[in-house]
Amino acid sequence: MIKQSPFKYFKTSPEVIRLAVMLYVRFPLSLRNVEDLLHERGIDVSHETVRYWWNRFGPMFAAEIRRKRVQQLRAFSKWKWHVDEVFVKVNGKRHYLWRAIDHEGEVLEAVVTKRRNKAAALKFLKKLMKRHGKAETVVTDRFASYRAALKELGALEKQRTGRWLNNRVENSHLPFRRRERAMQRFRHMRSLQKFAAVHSSVYNHFNQERSLTSRDTFKLTRAAALSEWRQLCSG
Repeated sequence: MIKQSPFKYFKTSPEVIRLAVMLYVRFPLSLRNVEDLLHERGIDVSHETVRYWWNRFGPMFAAEIRRKRVQQLRAFSKWKWHVDEVFVKVNGKRHYLWRAIDHEGEVLEAVVTKRRNKAAALKFLKKLMKRHGKAETVVTDRFASYRAALKELGALEKQRTGRWLNNRVENSHLPFRRRERAMQRFRHMRSLQKFAAVHSSVYNHFNQERSLTSRDTFKLTRAAALSEWRQLCSG
């Protein structure tokens, strides 16, 4: 059975759509900023079109990136997980974004909840373990809900806490925080969950840990990531 291209009924080329989605999700730009950048390149689209493209194709691109990486991550992400949560305003009300990364900075999971308690921590950890297996070490802060959730999962002995042990995940929040400020606010919990999932996959795809590699290696991996992006959903 031949898989139908998701771009089939769109007059705009897939290259332009991929570029618009990448600019909006990867960088702290508003929809109108993306519209202006595309206009500078001779591409005349409205910001509402950019909104439609990101809502339609963003999850598709993220799913394909995740599908290609998840098997590799299952092989290398079980050594150590760093888990943390941050508050995010949704229509003026406080919600919580739970995130987990591995020891190399890959974002493994992002889950939005209304509460910050044992049930929410349990929901997040179960989803994380279902997709990525069980880690040898889980680094958290001293929030009591982590301890209670890990105890129920029979993994309490794997928990590690310490003043600076979780700096990696604390720093990994920064790209999302910059992106959040550019968007000004989220109106629905579902839209926050969608954007957090898509942003995580795009961040993983383009994150090259440039401070740990030489300039030549960084240029090669950056070019490879961009080339892979241009082939997403091409069939």
